[in-house]
Amino acid sequence: MAVRSYAAPPTPWSRTLAEPSIDKTAYVHSSSNIIGDVKIGPDVMVAPGTSIRADEGSPFHIGEGTNVQDGVVIHGLEQGRVVGDDQNSYSVWIGRDSSITHMALIHGPAYVGDNCFIGFRSTVFNARVGHGCIVMMHALIQDVEIPPGKYVASGSIITNQQQADRLPDVQDSDVKFATHVVGINDALRSGYRCAESIACINPLRDELNQAETASGSNSTSNGSHSQAYAGGNHLNSDVVDQIRYLLNQGFRIGTEHADERRFQTSSWKSCAPIQATRESEVLAELQTCLNEHTGEYVRLIGIDTRLKKRVAETIIQRPGNKTVQTSGRSNNYVQPAASSHSASSYTNNSYASAGGLVSEVAEQVRQLLAQGYRIGMEHADERRFQTSSWSSCSPIQSTRQADVMAGLEACVKEHGGEYVRLIGIDPKVKRRVLELIIQRPAGKTVQSSGRSTSYVASAPSSASKSSYTSSSLKSEVVDQVRQLLAQGYQISTEYADKRRFQTSSWHSNGIIQVNREVEVLANLESLLAVHSSDYVRLIGIEPKTKRRVVESIIHRPGKKQ
Repeated sequence: MAVRSYAAPPTPWSRTLAEPSIDKTAYVHSSSNIIGDVKIGPDVMVAPGTSIRADEGSPFHIGEGTNVQDGVVIHGLEQGRVVGDDQNSYSVWIGRDSSITHMALIHGPAYVGDNCFIGFRSTVFNARVGHGCIVMMHALIQDVEIPPGKYVASGSIITNQQQADRLPDVQDSDVKFATHVVGINDALRSGYRCAESIACINPLRDELNQAETASGSNSTSNGSHSQAYAGGNHLNSDVVDQIRYLLNQGFRIGTEHADERRFQTSSWKSCAPIQATRESEVLAELQTCLNEHTGEYVRLIGIDTRLKKRVAETIIQRPGNKTVQTSGRSNNYVQPAASSHSASSYTNNSYASAGGLVSEVAEQVRQLLAQGYRIGMEHADERRFQTSSWSSCSPIQSTRQADVMAGLEACVKEHGGEYVRLIGIDPKVKRRVLELIIQRPAGKTVQSSGRSTSYVASAPSSASKSSYTSSSLKSEVVDQVRQLLAQGYQISTEYADKRRFQTSSWHSNGIIQVNREVEVLANLESLLAVHSSDYVRLIGIEPKTKRRVVESIIHRPGKKQ
């Protein structure tokens, strides 16, 4: 998931360029906008189409376990503050385990306490809503303080304190309704994560198990299933938990197997279809597949029957009849990026890894994902490289940058003595938009001083060496321009000083109207001379759709190009 979060723009009220702070366990949909000094706590869900803007009034706080649903707007006036539970001043404070439901408006100064429910299209402005309050649909809460545990009926207009003090108490039935909404959004949070990364992570399953234990529902029967399978098979508790989670979400279970050769080419075969939906029967059929293919890889598939779409792929057995163990999980159903299970991590647009992938590769991946492209990988030994006979690495289904970088790292490690290239794919037209070699033989990854974001041809060619002599353009930039022009794309450039670069506020130089390579390169050299103290990036544009196919920073202040 590429979260759209930005620093606060420079305004008369804020010159600090404060950026959002989002807990690693929170889920924020990529179509949401989060701007400025916004702190989002653990296990928060921010649904699609929300706008959380601390660009006038700030800061904002959204507490642990709260869900902010589709179309919600959170904003604040520059004047006015509320005191949060930590005794600090905020423009907007929203407590723990609250629900801000569809199309609601929270406009600071505003305080919403713990375990609150703010109904559809309701507005809270210049007000405090105490802990445990339930505000139903189309209500207005303004200039008042709602005492804890009060109920506001749909359509109410509460604008003076006398009205607020006379509100009725919340009833048990109201609490059940609000709790039900919170539970649904917990499931949605985990479901969105699965859909994006083919990964339902351990903490989520732990939360679901704890919820089942707390409610007492099915705890005995589920426990008996796990125990029944603990003694007579190879399934560990993680696999059983994963199956339980998928079944509880209404997904179907499938299995596939592959020997060593087929595994290398990702040519999986299906085991017998699992028609059952009861956990014990699914586990039994899964065990049958494991027994039949003890010397092969076996993977578990979660299937959304309505969309005919896979939501999870997990390798649960490897050759030698060794099932995946909790301490050494190596499958697509992974833990969060912040987990210590990974030897690499993505931080501040820089990928630090044992394999040596540099920050330029991470930046290229970020740009591709932000434009809606998918990522693939290919490898080739010296002989196959000469004939452009590339083989695919394991497919990357995820759109989360950390997962994609981990997949790249795995391919690089697996093919240390070969060429490895990154592929950018437009899923709508099934067309490649980028091919970038990120490793060459002897396990040497592309270095910072070399190609940063190169738009290369699908086959190596002697033409890749530029005949253009330039004192300011690197050969990789020249190659990139050549390839873009050869494929019919137009060239444009943008520039930004250091402050605008921090807020991604680029100025355009417009499309370069010439299409001859020498003239385009001369144009670029002139622009670099004019903007020597700025960041400059190269844009490749599809002329028919006016869509960007590549963005590549070709100049940084103070760095020789």
